[in-house]
Amino acid sequence: MNKKTVKDVSFAGKKVIMRVDFNVPLQDGRITDDTRIQAALPTIKYILDQGAALTLMSHLGRPKAKGYEAELSLKPVAEYLAEVLGKPVQFAPECLKADAAVAALKPGQILMLENTRFEKGEQAKPKTDGLSDDEAAKLKAEYKALQDAMAAKLASYGDIYVNDAFGTAERKDASTAIICKYMRAKGAPSVAGFLMQKEIDYLSLALEKPQRPFVAIIGGAKVSGKLEVLQNLIRNVDTLLIGGGMAYTFLKALGHEVAASLCEDDLLETAKETLAAAKAAGVKFMLPVDNVAADKFDADANTQVVCKNIPAGWMGLDIGPETLKLYAAEIKAAKTIVWNGPMGCFEMAKFAAGTMGVCKAVADSDAVSIIGGGDSVSAVNQSGLAAKMTHISTGGGASLAFLSGKELPGCTSLDDK
Repeated sequence: MNKKTVKDVSFAGKKVIMRVDFNVPLQDGRITDDTRIQAALPTIKYILDQGAALTLMSHLGRPKAKGYEAELSLKPVAEYLAEVLGKPVQFAPECLKADAAVAALKPGQILMLENTRFEKGEQAKPKTDGLSDDEAAKLKAEYKALQDAMAAKLASYGDIYVNDAFGTAERKDASTAIICKYMRAKGAPSVAGFLMQKEIDYLSLALEKPQRPFVAIIGGAKVSGKLEVLQNLIRNVDTLLIGGGMAYTFLKALGHEVAASLCEDDLLETAKETLAAAKAAGVKFMLPVDNVAADKFDADANTQVVCKNIPAGWMGLDIGPETLKLYAAEIKAAKTIVWNGPMGCFEMAKFAAGTMGVCKAVADSDAVSIIGGGDSVSAVNQSGLAAKMTHISTGGGASLAFLSGKELPGCTSLDDK
């Protein structure tokens, strides 16, 4: 995607409306992980340094879109951003009633709007359960009108729209994609920030022009959550390394006993088809040859290392040491690596060796390494090896969608170069 970026427009004396992803974890009103805020700072500082007045907008959590919810207010985030920037950050308590605050902004000043998801128009996804078709259609139309109205209002706040929220790029929301229609209607540019550009560049590189061998490491709980990713990657990679709970659906499809392990029985045929597709494409599809099994899902469980067949009453919760050796060898030989999903229940120490071992192997490799997905990023941060990864994506859902070959409205709606 060859999109215009902040480098392609002039900001001097302009009003800028910018979408960021400040959906950060809060505990007792304090931010516990500021990764997403830090990731947006280069774009924020660049715009301010260029002499623009900047209005920021973001969502936080999953409010019910029925108005203000104190625990999901962005005010603590605005206060934290002020500390990080070392300058005041004004705050607008209602994101659609900020006309006066935006108009009063002077070059170099910054304003943050309240949580966009406090507004019904942000996502335009009303609950239609139990409604007739006519009632559902009417409600959807009402929400669509609210979405358009919200996007138009947000567009009125800026001469330039900047999207640096890759973490929401898979959503066609008022503040991420629909706003571009209204910016375009008034002849105003919609461009990518540095973070958005970096995410697109690295993920595009992996899928379009990877250095080979290209190895994808895919883990996590369920095949259903990664099926489209696997199907798309089979068309691109040389090797697939499978771990996590999803491995047991594939192992059962091959006739192995998985006992109490997580398994999606309704996807056994799909698993067989996926394996056949990989074989037909000449892709090496690797599954665990041994597993760390537990007698219960608990940090204090009894464990044993078993081969592909899990004993009755036991469950596989991590890849085993022999599997890790095989996977590490593939990783060492790779020139491009994409990793999405842990190898086991790494939150519990007894089942963290596989994920941490993969972390070390990726960190030690000479490959371009792209880490996507919340759990994978958490594991890398926990390992202390984040600095040795080429790129760590801020958008789990967006990176999954991209790797699945899906359109990302938050990206495609931006102006082409």
